[in-house]
Amino acid sequence: MDGLDLLKKDWKKREGSLPQLSYNQIYKMLWKRSSSIVKWIFLISIVEFLFWALITVFMADHEYWEEMERIHLKEFTVATYVINYAITFFFIFCFYKNYRKISSTDNAAQLMKNILQTRKTVKYYIGYILISTALVALIYTYFMMDYHVSSTVVDDMEKYSFTPLQWLMFAGIMIGGLAVFLGLIWLFYRVVYGILLRRLNRNYKELKKLEI
Repeated sequence: MDGLDLLKKDWKKREGSLPQLSYNQIYKMLWKRSSSIVKWIFLISIVEFLFWALITVFMADHEYWEEMERIHLKEFTVATYVINYAITFFFIFCFYKNYRKISSTDNAAQLMKNILQTRKTVKYYIGYILISTALVALIYTYFMMDYHVSSTVVDDMEKYSFTPLQWLMFAGIMIGGLAVFLGLIWLFYRVVYGILLRRLNRNYKELKKLEI
């Protein structure tokens, strides 16, 4: 008998003395962990919303709105705030609903379904943040460039315009900067929500094993 067989024999002897968890005990542990994770997703989304709301309040002073009006972006900015807050509230409400569903789940199959739904909601939320940020940034850039072309003057009071090469370089810098900014946002959400989603995914896999 080699060393591996001896280890197996010793493990089998010890196995009988180890505490055995029932199906219900394992399910209850996974249920509690999943409920706690989804609760954290809900709370983080609220904190995130309040953080950006405070930033907006401190940034949007009288001078800011005057600048927005000067470059013809005041109405667009107001509409952007309203739409963004409405959609963010919708996602926060979805996170709350997911938390309530998981908290009241009483079987593994339904819990698995709710976990998948929560993961999908978070991914949609992150996708919305990235896409809306990119669109708003591009629209702001367009209006600022258009204003620059139509109204900027130099000392001799003549219109100033970039050469095609300068416009191309400017566009390249703006697109590159936007790509870096979106990458940082994606990384932030990947870290904050990614950790919680990976834990949810582990719970899902454990539940799947439990159901087999």
